Amino acid sequence: SIAGKIIVPIPHHQSPNHQTSLIKMKWRCIPFSIALAYFVHNPVSGFANQLSSRARLSLAPKPLKSPAFSAICSAQFGTANSALTSLTSSLLKGTGQVPLPQSFGINAFLFTALSPKLFTMLTPTGFVHSCALGTFLWNALGYKGWSLCVLYLFLGQLVTKIRFTEKEEAGISEKRGGRRGPENVWGSALTGLICAKASVRPNFLGIPSHFFLLAYVASLCTKLADTFASEIGKAFGKTTFLITTFERVKPGTEGAVSLEGTLAAVLGGFLLAMYGYVLGLINLRGTAIATIAAFLATNVESLIGATLQDKKGWEFMTNEVVNFINTLIGAALAIIGGYLFL
Repeated sequence: SIAGKIIVPIPHHQSPNHQTSLIKMKWRCIPFSIALAYFVHNPVSGFANQLSSRARLSLAPKPLKSPAFSAICSAQFGTANSALTSLTSSLLKGTGQVPLPQSFGINAFLFTALSPKLFTMLTPTGFVHSCALGTFLWNALGYKGWSLCVLYLFLGQLVTKIRFTEKEEAGISEKRGGRRGPENVWGSALTGLICAKASVRPNFLGIPSHFFLLAYVASLCTKLADTFASEIGKAFGKTTFLITTFERVKPGTEGAVSLEGTLAAVLGGFLLAMYGYVLGLINLRGTAIATIAAFLATNVESLIGATLQDKKGWEFMTNEVVNFINTLIGAALAIIGGYLFL
């Protein structure tokens, strides 16, 4: 009799969409799986050991209660609670360094939880590289510095999607549907990561640490200003001209600028700088310095695009290399501004 049984047909093949879903699921599970393996084999601050001790106590046969046994239990629970409190306070540091294993664990958890959204913004390899970037940023600056970079990613993706279909039809949209790969991750944020790491070392290269913190904010403001200028200019720019000769050119041309894009650059840099101020990473004067540095660096990037990109002998000057130079200029201008006005 087959009553009560459920017969499930086994497909002889899988659709391309199903295979893509399986691939995405595999990439989503990687950070969480590594984090789980790490915490199993390398418990942080004795926390895993304490939980293990508590589990053994709860499963063991209950002996007769005695003052000594009660004291042991209280000590075990007290130590575990203290470890949990210490781990939580360490992870949620707003400033200062967070141990690298803890930084990796929280990033692996967050990236896995947010993977459905992140995979609309990042390629699979871009997802892994972004997790690594997030780990190093949380390690250096805690959740505040980390969240500044995350806000840059979300705002940049948001503005990229504006009139994306029209940009795609005109052949001036971002490749891969606007999803960022590893080259985009490091081209945009490598300068910021260097500044973040330098900011936790007192007077690195003779520069005060708070100037490196300002440079970190300014580098991301620079990249967001550039993204705002480019994407808004391509979507709404009515008159687009080359920054070097003021010759009328098509939207999307390297080195092209427009009034709409220029105003958007100021807005993008200001928004991220204000968020840095709200977080306490920079003061109000630092907000102005970061915004101005971002705007100036974005215009320098347009000059580089107009004079060097796509030119013979300069093939290595890709968008990612230009983005790195762009953010480096923004960070340097912010440090100079810090010496002059802070």
